[in-house]
Amino acid sequence: MVQIRPRSRTRPRRSRRLLTDAMLAVAILAMLGLVATRLDRVETRQTVGSAVVNDGDSITISGQRIRLRGIDAPEYAQTCRKGGADYRCGQSARSALVALIAGQAVTCTGWERDRYGRLLGACVAGSTELNRMLVREGWAVAYGDFESEERQARESRSGLWAGEFDPPRQWRESHGGMAEGVHDMLGMAINWLREIFRFF
Repeated sequence: MVQIRPRSRTRPRRSRRLLTDAMLAVAILAMLGLVATRLDRVETRQTVGSAVVNDGDSITISGQRIRLRGIDAPEYAQTCRKGGADYRCGQSARSALVALIAGQAVTCTGWERDRYGRLLGACVAGSTELNRMLVREGWAVAYGDFESEERQARESRSGLWAGEFDPPRQWRESHGGMAEGVHDMLGMAINWLREIFRFF
């Protein structure tokens, strides 16, 4: 009696696995190639010039919109309370930034862009670090950076901390404003990926 052995399935499985591995390797190499060709998108940029102050944490220099990184100031239309009365804290924050710049040229450095295309920058006017000073003077809250400056402002009841206010992010959410991620490590990774694949 002749026994017929079932045909081995090992060879087709092995061939499929080799093909899958090869395709995965090609996909990874293609992705690395794409990233390499777009790394120039995430190089640090420096913008220098006369600044137009839009609100408490954003400016425009030579048509370049810049959001001050690591801080969050009240929106221009936002109101807060102090001494039992409402006041326009968004306008006060903008005035504080105007006073810190004091007509000087502003230099902003950064590589990230937020979801609205604004450069996230560390900005300096003369010797004044604008991001840091806005938080220290209490006209912006820490938004991924400057926690010790916020603590100082809170303790001295400076700026916004002299009264009551909704955190700017919360105020935006309740008024249908722009949503924006915190400027922390996760936000940086998301912005890096967005910058790499922008216009792809």
